[in-house]
Amino acid sequence: MANTPPIKRIIISRTDSIGDVVLTLPLCIWLRKHFPTSSLVYLCSSYTRSVVECFSPIHQIILLEDLEAMTKKERNKALEADVILHVFPNQKIAQWAKGAKIPQRIGTSHRWNHWIYCNVRVDFSRKNSSMNEAQLNFYLLKPLGLSQIPAFSSLLNVSDDFRVQNIQAISENYVVLHPLSKGSAVDYPLEKYVELAKLLVEKGFKVVVTGTSAESDRIGDRFENLPGVINGVARFSLQELMELIKHSKGIVACSTGPLHLAGAMNVRLVGLYSSRKPIDAGRWSPLGTQTRCLEFNKDCRQCDQKTACTCIEKIPVEQIFQALVS
Repeated sequence: MANTPPIKRIIISRTDSIGDVVLTLPLCIWLRKHFPTSSLVYLCSSYTRSVVECFSPIHQIILLEDLEAMTKKERNKALEADVILHVFPNQKIAQWAKGAKIPQRIGTSHRWNHWIYCNVRVDFSRKNSSMNEAQLNFYLLKPLGLSQIPAFSSLLNVSDDFRVQNIQAISENYVVLHPLSKGSAVDYPLEKYVELAKLLVEKGFKVVVTGTSAESDRIGDRFENLPGVINGVARFSLQELMELIKHSKGIVACSTGPLHLAGAMNVRLVGLYSSRKPIDAGRWSPLGTQTRCLEFNKDCRQCDQKTACTCIEKIPVEQIFQALVS
């Protein structure tokens, strides 16, 4: 690398969901450390912009929707860079990056379109790996001088680099429950979340239930008229949700965006997981040093066979409570 031109501008492209984006933060921290004079640019969707804005290593954000609306000339200008890392494969973005003549276009060799549009291809596969998603992202850094993939335990504490704006301090002794996952995971039963909410209130906590507007029909009125429980489904913007989680005593959820936000802020969390690979806790455990992930049976044969196993439903409510408060 000593004989190569200096890298002035690096684009990190990850345009998928909140949790996926959060798990690229350790990669961004590594880049800032090893390329301190380079400008780090994050290419994301408008949906996750509020999350990326909390990444202190990032100097600039490019939105996928803005690129789509640009002329070819404007897009080539916006994508001027020395390196682009295709952390989330997107054929359209890969094609644009080649058209913009980015010198190093790094992607996995397991995507056919990367053989057309990427000129640096790293041989690794996410599909059957036992590594955490945050670790797998690091494979793309090998062409930039990374010698070995870091241990997941070394990536956990990122809260100093994930800065959520404090608009209003909240002093209530409350826990956030986020019951649904938009299909990204196997969900824990809503009726058991109701049991957990009642137990938390009995033990002196207030409870705030959150979810998206698309999830409101499924959640229904289960949490209405429960003493000490606030139904906050579809009532918070993403920025407000981050503030809510940051000031909470903890959060319980399956493998979904709000759980990963809590990990990045080092908030106490309990993640509820199926043992089915590749959606198990080993692959998708959140960051953070106060993280507890629960699986009913890590060696579940049905999960191992990738059947529609519902063993997650057998995780006891009392075990979740103890994991949250102990």
